[in-house]
Amino acid sequence: MSTLIQAQQKTVYSTLKSEFGWTNVMQAPRLEKIVISVGVGSTKDKHKVALVEKRIATITGQKPASRGAKKSIATYKTRIGDKLGYQVTLRGKRMQDFLNRLIHIALPRTKDFKGISKTAVDEMGNYTLGIREHNVFPETADEELKDIFGMAITIVTTATNKKEALAYLTHLGLPFKK
Repeated sequence: MSTLIQAQQKTVYSTLKSEFGWTNVMQAPRLEKIVISVGVGSTKDKHKVALVEKRIATITGQKPASRGAKKSIATYKTRIGDKLGYQVTLRGKRMQDFLNRLIHIALPRTKDFKGISKTAVDEMGNYTLGIREHNVFPETADEELKDIFGMAITIVTTATNKKEALAYLTHLGLPFKK
């Protein structure tokens, strides 16, 4: 499944070298990693915390790392170390498989999907995408609908600026709005 992303990665230099004036194959951007972050919401509901961890592991194929509170905030009833979220960093084959599923399966399944915004590319060449419902991934679509949560997906590239990153991500097949 990841062969599609690998094939597109091999043609980046030949496709975009005239546009950016690259003289070496190593100047072409590459994927470094994909980071998926999820907030738990209520820390008192231990069932929901366990459910979020299990579903993120199912979606990504990797056990998530818990992220604890850095400060105690009485208003939110949180203490230092309370599990507030989970984070997964994907690299290599798992990253390519996840990106392929995101582009070809999950994003088209979102409600009223017309493309993703081009403005979410930062100055360092990374793209951050927010998904409101985790059940757009086929691994979790058949489960209960009462515990739906969102996630932030950051695609980290080696692109040096916004323009390069946008051209590279378009070449990989991310469905941007026209």
